[in-house]
Amino acid sequence: VCPPGVLPLCRPPAWDRAARPPPSPPPAPGLPLAPCRAFSNNKIQVELDESSGVAMMKFKSPPVNSLSLEFLTEFSISLEKLENNRACRGVIITSAVPKIFSSGLDITEMCGKSVEHYAEFWRAVQELWLRLYGSNMVTVAAINGSSPAGGCLVALSCDYRIMAENPKFSIGLNEAQLGIVAPFWFKDTFVNVVGHRTAECSLQLGSLYPAPEAHRLGLVDELVPEEKLMEKAAAVMAQWLALPDHARQLTKTMMRKALLDRLVAHREEDINNFITFISKESIQKSLRMYMEMLKKRKS
Repeated sequence: VCPPGVLPLCRPPAWDRAARPPPSPPPAPGLPLAPCRAFSNNKIQVELDESSGVAMMKFKSPPVNSLSLEFLTEFSISLEKLENNRACRGVIITSAVPKIFSSGLDITEMCGKSVEHYAEFWRAVQELWLRLYGSNMVTVAAINGSSPAGGCLVALSCDYRIMAENPKFSIGLNEAQLGIVAPFWFKDTFVNVVGHRTAECSLQLGSLYPAPEAHRLGLVDELVPEEKLMEKAAAVMAQWLALPDHARQLTKTMMRKALLDRLVAHREEDINNFITFISKESIQKSLRMYMEMLKKRKS
């Protein structure tokens, strides 16, 4: 039985389950993904090519794919469906909204709400990260727009990150600019990708990096022209799927399990810390000011 506030996905996460049986041969590099099965909801569109075992997940929550409670819930459910489909071996995550991958956590979910809502929202953020970071599937982020804060976390949680070669697109954990502190599991995920010193400076300054700088720092693995992004993502996916699933999955578990276990062990404490922090009047004031600034910018 799910405890109160937990998403209706209560089963052992992918990283805590046995590896899958030997897969079918992977698709040839660069082949287009011809969807055989599609399912979609309000915020997420998913197409699965069962012949190749590759799914395409597109964020479709304009204007900026903000991670609202509804979005987070649909994301986790979509991942769960793919994880449970034995035909699916990998997922390419991208955006259907031009020039934006994801703007990060929806500020309206964190401003002027009840303690119960904050708890439900933060549990949903945790759930998404646990499922994505610990997924048995190969996860490739095709970053076709800017990706600050929580959007950056989604990309960091994938196995491989390819970004469109556009200096106007930026990525980073910029929570400090909003007066928010990135929690330990955001920080640890970041450190594991870019190293301790870069992460330390970036988190304190709330830095956002243009695509070329993000590549130089190792925040993204490759830059490609925008028109080549999906072709490259398909080729990278084919390369990763050429290996036996069980070896890759067990290696991924070995590399990531300690970090996943740390959040699982401190999940309630982390939720309580978030509630205490976000409920402070100084933080609420800072969020209100940021929202007003966004409104003025739009007008």
